[in-house]
Amino acid sequence: MLENDLYLKAHRGEQIPRFPVWVMRQAGRILPEYRALRAKLKGFKELVETPHLAAEVTVQPIDRLDVDAAILFSDILVVPDAMGLKYEMVEQIGPFFTETIRSTQDLKKLDQGMDVKDRLSYVFETIRITQLELRNRVPLIGFAGAPWTIFCYMVEGKGSKTFSEAKKMIYSDPVLAHELLNRITEFTIAYMKEQQNSGVDALQLFDSWAGILGKEQYAEFAIPYVKKIAESFLNFPFTVFSKGAYASMPQLATLPCTALGLDWNMEFDDIRDLVGETKTLQGNLDPCLLYADKKTIEKETKKLLESFKSSRHIVNLGHGVYPDVDFEHVQVFINTVKNYETKFA
Repeated sequence: MLENDLYLKAHRGEQIPRFPVWVMRQAGRILPEYRALRAKLKGFKELVETPHLAAEVTVQPIDRLDVDAAILFSDILVVPDAMGLKYEMVEQIGPFFTETIRSTQDLKKLDQGMDVKDRLSYVFETIRITQLELRNRVPLIGFAGAPWTIFCYMVEGKGSKTFSEAKKMIYSDPVLAHELLNRITEFTIAYMKEQQNSGVDALQLFDSWAGILGKEQYAEFAIPYVKKIAESFLNFPFTVFSKGAYASMPQLATLPCTALGLDWNMEFDDIRDLVGETKTLQGNLDPCLLYADKKTIEKETKKLLESFKSSRHIVNLGHGVYPDVDFEHVQVFINTVKNYETKFA
């Protein structure tokens, strides 16, 4: 039994004395413990692929920040990497793929008959070690990138403001686009199933580049694949976070997931009207607010909490915490949430 299961209760819509809180990218650069560990290693991928170190980083924010959930320290790009499209983290550039998928012929670059359990064994070992180190204190969240977001990297080969190569494909060769999206989807389902089997308590799907598609394009090239993944985890705590996809929220609201993540441009009232009490909403404080002074952070956090019209909320930022934010400011945000008694109890 978990000592603190507020996060899971919120997913189920159960009565809670206060709102659970955690922070996207909490396992990372804001913590001095992480920076000290990272300085000893050759690169980011070494940390991701070394289970006992990745587990240590996953648990750090539980020890330091006392959040209500841990999120697995990993990377959404382990999926294309395991599919045969290798990437590296390059200084000043970020993720970089030496090979991309731009044609039907390029699909041959992807390995056939991939054994997810073998290819990503280091992730599943990280989960097992992490659960031992968490000692049933809080739930552990596993995750993956949504097919559209992974598609963007596999086609573009690196990060981009526009992902114009990825968008070019959906217009110039939609058949190829769907073939690649299908392959990513099938692999992602197998990957998340194995995370579930390894012991995570919940899952989250990150569609970080949802906002670069229009409503019609998102309906064709993203939502069907997200839906297929969500349908594979019915009756399991599952969050879909489609950053920037405000116009697509009516469709996202019908997905068979237990929670929807909202970015800071999305209005809670609008989304609550769409989902009623059928889903939990997660988010959505502007990450940049954490650059403000502590009194302002506390004030704005309370303002967010007061705006809730339902108990079905998990408090978070509208995206990941930025690496140069003072972790003490993150602590103010977390403490403010934890000291606020929900009016719905």
